[in-house]
Formats: sequence, C-alpha cells, structure tokens
Amino acid sequence: MPAVPAHSVADRLAALQRLVVVSVLGFASGLPLALTGHALQAWMTADGIDIATIGFLSLVGLPYTFKFLWAPLMDRFDLPWLGRRRGWLVLTQLALAAALWALAATSPSASIRLFALLAVAVAFVSASQDVVIDAYRTDLCRSASAGWGHRSTSWAIASR
Repeated sequence: MPAVPAHSVADRLAALQRLVVVSVLGFASGLPLALTGHALQAWMTADGIDIATIGFLSLVGLPYTFKFLWAPLMDRFDLPWLGRRRGWLVLTQLALAAALWALAATSPSASIRLFALLAVAVAFVSASQDVVIDAYRTDLCRSASAGWGHRSTSWAIASR
C-alpha cells in the first residue's frame, strides 16, 4: 500500500480556513433567498395586502431560476479592481445592501409597485451573488479539499 503524504499543520489550517470561508459565504448567500421567499409574504400579510397580490409577488424568486442566463457573463468579465471573483462579490454585496436598505424603507401598503420592484432587485442581485459565491467556492477549493467544499454546497442547497 502506498504511503499517504503527510500534510503539514499549515496546510491543514489553510484548508480549514478555506472551508470556513466557503461555509460562511454559502450561509450568507442563502439569507436573501429566505427574505424574498417567506419574510416578504409575512410582511405583506401584516400590512394588509390582499392574497392575490401576495401570490403574484411570490414570482419575485424567479431570478434564482434563471441565473444561469447571466452567469457566463459574470464569469467572462473581470471588474477592474480586486480580480474576477472578489470584484463581483464586493459589487453584488454592496448592491444587495443598498437594495435591502431601500426595501426596508418602503412600505408595501403605501407603494406596492415600488415594493415589488425593489423585491425583484433584491432577488436579482442575490441570485447574482449566489453565482459569484459558487464560482469563488469552486476556485477556492483545491482538489484535495473540493469534497468538503462541495459538501458544504450540498448542505447549503439542502437547507434552502
């Protein structure tokens, strides 16, 4: 039986660090999905929005279904700062923070159209962030630790 190469403590710590980064990013990418799914419906119910409008606004999550359409563009183009993955990650997180802030400042009963537009913007940016995090996860995990990275991906998908 061939000897298994010994890994140094530094290699193991680096792999653990990559695993923690992948897990935290995976968790962070799932939070806006939960918001645009169930929390918005509860918010609109509490504000007295009729059930037909709430049902129609359940389509807000469609950007997650169609994110494969713009994923190749995000993979193809580099932003001029921080590199391909980190640049897109910073841009999507800043855009997501702005969209969430605007959504939090909007009352569904006062302006349902603006509320719906902001909810779609949150879903679109969140789906784009999900694309970037998946690509970053793939780049970050070396072949030796790819199994752990994909396992954390599977866990993140299963929790959604």
